Amino acid sequence: MGRPVVHFEVMAKDADAIRSFYADLFDWKIDADNPLNYGMVSPDDNAPGGAGTSGIAGGIGQMPDGHDGYATFYVDVDDVEAALGRAESLGGSRLMGPETVMEGLTIGLFADPEGHVVGLAAQG
Repeated sequence: MGRPVVHFEVMAKDADAIRSFYADLFDWKIDADNPLNYGMVSPDDNAPGGAGTSGIAGGIGQMPDGHDGYATFYVDVDDVEAALGRAESLGGSRLMGPETVMEGLTIGLFADPEGHVVGLAAQG
């Protein structure tokens, strides 16, 4: 069985402007009321049929000054370090991680052989 996509992310030079763009474009409710000012997009708040009908969670955040933004998706894995190593062995390159971003959540980023950014997430 394949690994599921569990999260999407848009990191921007101007997170407030990009959150406004996506909120207006897709009628998304985006909650950035947290210490990281990271705009959470909940499928329960944004699915057309209401809570539990479809979609994955996502977020829209601010990039540090001097860095370009990106859009990516995160795939659930058992071990971020092992998955990053496997990506490297297949021709990808590690961009970040593994890094524990909050209790119970470790993430990593890699670029595929053409440079597309892909995220990895392990819970637990």
